[in-house]
Amino acid sequence: MAAPESPISLGNGFHDEELSTPTKPEAPLPDIPGGSPSTSVPKAVDEVLYSDIGVNTLLNRLKQSIASARDFASFLKKRSSLEEDHAQGLKKLCKATHDGLRRPDGRQGTYARHFDEVTRMHERMADNGMQFALSLHQMHEDLNELANNMERGRKNWKQTGLNAEKRASDAEAFMEKAKAKYESLAEDYDRARTGDKSAGRVFGLKGPKSAAQHEEDLQRKVQAADADYKSKVEAAQTQRQELLSSSRPQAVKALQELITECDSALTLQLQKFASFNEKLLLGNGIVVAPLKGDTASQRSLRDVVYEINNEKDFHDYISSFSNKVPNRSQEIAYKKHPTLAPKQQTLPSVPNTLSQQQPPSAQPPPSFPTQPASLPGSAGNRQSLSQQGGSSPYSYQPTPQSSYQASTPQDRFANGPPQIQMFNSQPAFGQESQPSSPYAQQQTGITFSSDHLPPVKPVFGVSLEELYRRDGTAVPMVVYQCIQAVELFGLDVEGIYRMSGNANHVNKLKALFDHDASRVDFRNPESFYHDVNSVAGLLKLFFRDLPDPLLTKNNYSRFIEAAQVDDDIVRRDSLHAVINELPDPNYATLRALILHLYHVSERSSVNRMSTSNLALCFAPTILGAHSGAISDSGYQARVIDTILQNTFQIFDED
Repeated sequence: MAAPESPISLGNGFHDEELSTPTKPEAPLPDIPGGSPSTSVPKAVDEVLYSDIGVNTLLNRLKQSIASARDFASFLKKRSSLEEDHAQGLKKLCKATHDGLRRPDGRQGTYARHFDEVTRMHERMADNGMQFALSLHQMHEDLNELANNMERGRKNWKQTGLNAEKRASDAEAFMEKAKAKYESLAEDYDRARTGDKSAGRVFGLKGPKSAAQHEEDLQRKVQAADADYKSKVEAAQTQRQELLSSSRPQAVKALQELITECDSALTLQLQKFASFNEKLLLGNGIVVAPLKGDTASQRSLRDVVYEINNEKDFHDYISSFSNKVPNRSQEIAYKKHPTLAPKQQTLPSVPNTLSQQQPPSAQPPPSFPTQPASLPGSAGNRQSLSQQGGSSPYSYQPTPQSSYQASTPQDRFANGPPQIQMFNSQPAFGQESQPSSPYAQQQTGITFSSDHLPPVKPVFGVSLEELYRRDGTAVPMVVYQCIQAVELFGLDVEGIYRMSGNANHVNKLKALFDHDASRVDFRNPESFYHDVNSVAGLLKLFFRDLPDPLLTKNNYSRFIEAAQVDDDIVRRDSLHAVINELPDPNYATLRALILHLYHVSERSSVNRMSTSNLALCFAPTILGAHSGAISDSGYQARVIDTILQNTFQIFDED
């Protein structure tokens, strides 16, 4: 008789009591003094395990464990792939940023040094993520190997255990069949012995049998069936005994061990997964904010960023050009030609005229620079615009002398250009009420309609560089006035920039700007005939008439190549790099236009002009007609759409 089995863990928090001898699996478990009602659970489990359905039940349970292990292994593989991609992407970003900081067109000084340290921190976080991904991948491989081993063990014990169960069930089936035959012959023999004639006459090979012969034949058959029945019973008992004493306990124990091993391994991997997550977060946290006991060289991300000194960087950069300041030999003075001396008129001094014409509370008008020597938006300073105090270097500073007060929608242009009077009205501050020269006197006697104004200072068809040298403003006045009018009166107009304006109105407005752009003020809607769509058309016409497109012909191929990049971040950075290399007037004008179009797209729920719609309208206007493949038109729109979607990553907003 086999020795009792040791207690077996079922993997559910309970343990079997000592098993009784295998020959009597149905024997009751010993009572435990003072035991709780929970002892019935192991007893019920034991009854199921050693029943005829025990092996099948364990096989199904092991199948569930294997499936769970494979599911978690698949999760680990996908999570590992995501972490690896993230870590590699972060490393590439840090390398690109680190290389960008070394370029001379970027801001240097404390910003470059400390931002480089920030990228180093991100590289260490990327290393932590890579180690985490490798650990998860190793766990995935371990779980897959475990699941394969468990599957092989399950197949082996499925064949062994079920074969033993089948042999026992087959022996019992043969026994039942022999028993049925034996009982049927015994009943026939009993009827023949008692003389029951209901069975009718019995025939043999030589004719009808007598009752004695029939009885003798039945007795012989009953004896043979009895012997066969006894042998089948003995065989069934032998198979049953072997099943209960050896085959079934072995299969049950082996399957339980496989289930326990699979469940324990899965639990261990889950615990490791939790530990690795904690280690990753803790490692990244120490990189961002080291513990207080660490050395002073390990500074937190906050400390590094807070040590950037904008004022010092600005002063260092400006002072580096001190040896390049030109020396002026003489003051600028006006000298009248002697031939005009007899016709010279005595003019009051400008300061006296100003003091006589200005009210006490008025402020002097702004003076725009006439030399483009120190444009704040030059390529060397474009990456630090958002950190400079005050307004944008491309914004016009107003004087508050105008009586035309802006309402709430005009707050964005509170820093707009000074109030400029319309034609046939009183002169602006700082101007003489009477002509100051014979030529001016001669002009006062001539009046022009808006249809036939002479192009005194042409704006349309003139390059941005020429406009900047002539007028001293980085953003042409026509661009500023059109943007101002659309922002004040056109943000809620459906189809703005898509709907065509009145061609007659556009031509009249063009003539006004070509005559004298400084005397046009679009803050009053009467000045553009209350037709904001014509103002939008005028703006697009200005960009179309430029000799060189806003984004320049030389950079066209580079913009198209950048637009062909599929990765959003790389495409944005590539476009940003090309934009930073634009000439100063082009950069300033593009910045003003993009910030304005972004404001238009913010109201797309009303005006139906999303970034993609605006890109389709403006791409050929500011990039120029494509000269390559027909697919360039799609890449042109992609250039503008990407810039609009990343407005504040490329430009600052004042």
